[in-house]
Amino acid sequence: MTTKDQTVITVAATVNAPIDVIWKAWNDPSHITKWSAASDDWHTTKAENDLRTGGKFNSRMEAKDGSFGFDFGGVYDEVIPYELMRYTLGDGRTVKITFEKNADGVKITENFDAEGQNPIEMQRDGWQAIMDSFKRYVESARPL
Repeated sequence: MTTKDQTVITVAATVNAPIDVIWKAWNDPSHITKWSAASDDWHTTKAENDLRTGGKFNSRMEAKDGSFGFDFGGVYDEVIPYELMRYTLGDGRTVKITFEKNADGVKITENFDAEGQNPIEMQRDGWQAIMDSFKRYVESARPL
């Protein structure tokens, strides 16, 4: 989808766990550092999260071999516990995440503005890989 000359990318997964477990794993820094990576050769070395409208978050993602790393952070524009979060990244792009209970668990959908440096498919695949890592973590780590 493209809006205002901005491409919006969507990734999603249904996680088989209660919403309170999912919400905690998604937002608690002690959990974020365990699942937030797109592949086994990356990891999140630190995470901070002030989960409230106007609150800031930041995670440090690094290649395990030390060759590259970056900070991923922004400010929450809206937080509705167990349902929705919207935030603006440090570069001005926006992200919307919804949590919808269904018969199979909770469907998490992320819509985010694409950045202009990497191909759309690469961005989608990277964010989907992190979402899939979250799903594996939650479904294998219960109870959190």
